[in-house]
Amino acid sequence: MTIQANTYWQTIANRARMQGRPFFSMAPMEAVTDTIFRRVVAQAGQPDVYYTEFTNASSMVHPKAKFSVQGRLAVAPGEQQPVAQIWGSRPVDIAAASRLLPAMGYEAVDINMGCPDGTVIKNSAGSDLIRHPYLAQDIIAAAKQSGLPVSVKTRLGFYKPAEFRTWLPYILQQDVAVLTVHLRTRKEMSKVPAHYELIDEILAMRDRLAPNTLIQVNGDIKDRQAGLDLAAKHPGIDGIMIGRGVLENPYAFNPQTDGHSLAESVALLRLQLDLFDEVNATVTPKNFEALKRYFKIYLRGFAHASNLRQALMETHSTQEVREQLWQSGLIKNQRSA
Repeated sequence: MTIQANTYWQTIANRARMQGRPFFSMAPMEAVTDTIFRRVVAQAGQPDVYYTEFTNASSMVHPKAKFSVQGRLAVAPGEQQPVAQIWGSRPVDIAAASRLLPAMGYEAVDINMGCPDGTVIKNSAGSDLIRHPYLAQDIIAAAKQSGLPVSVKTRLGFYKPAEFRTWLPYILQQDVAVLTVHLRTRKEMSKVPAHYELIDEILAMRDRLAPNTLIQVNGDIKDRQAGLDLAAKHPGIDGIMIGRGVLENPYAFNPQTDGHSLAESVALLRLQLDLFDEVNATVTPKNFEALKRYFKIYLRGFAHASNLRQALMETHSTQEVREQLWQSGLIKNQRSA
């Protein structure tokens, strides 16, 4: 089966090439890249591509469990449509879940073959597929039944980086639209530096086996400038994916990654609070405790920042957060909190 005629990825890549750069995407991150945070990042400096949180295909098609994952695939009116990232080990469920996506407005689907989580691996999914290439092949074929372009996000190998020399060619031979490579193994997790020294060999592999497949790299790329520098050192990279860098700096995709004021950062936090309330009321219940991981992103680098964050960790609602911001003097008008 050949790469689908849908031009989503080629349009993305060509727009970036016209500007002399790779395309940038925000990595799919569990409990992070929902419609709330995607819209916050869009305000701070948007990438070319967003992904959803990774979503279990079997849950999507289960008559009861499907309600538990609806929030993961929610897209707000006016929001840039993300790529749906799904995972699983049952091709029949991958096929059925993928076929749901076009009616939901999705233009592309990504298969997670790199998640290192132990529970996911026990379900023969995520990075466990590196050890089961024939199942990976069946899953990709199943996803193509959607008619959408299919991409894959994976790692170099399960145990050793050298596994990429057999694993990645196998995926490239499945004619995927984009292959995103996290430049570490499952065993390495994020405990070692990303293996940038292997990029050129991966690119040569792509050029030889699947010249129409776009290669996107991921791992230790902190911001847009770091991505541009990496692409300059390795001509042929089509895309740069940034994950944890956005959690350290919400302006990671902005050409001006530094020099943003505290007022701008507080405005982003307030936007996230407002969007949290919106989604909680209209889409799906949200866990307030999950919001607390973001406080350090926006509130640092000024006097008493640590004390304020500590106080915010004791809050139990978005309104309490707003009140603390007002009491700290970061919001001048309590009504505007």
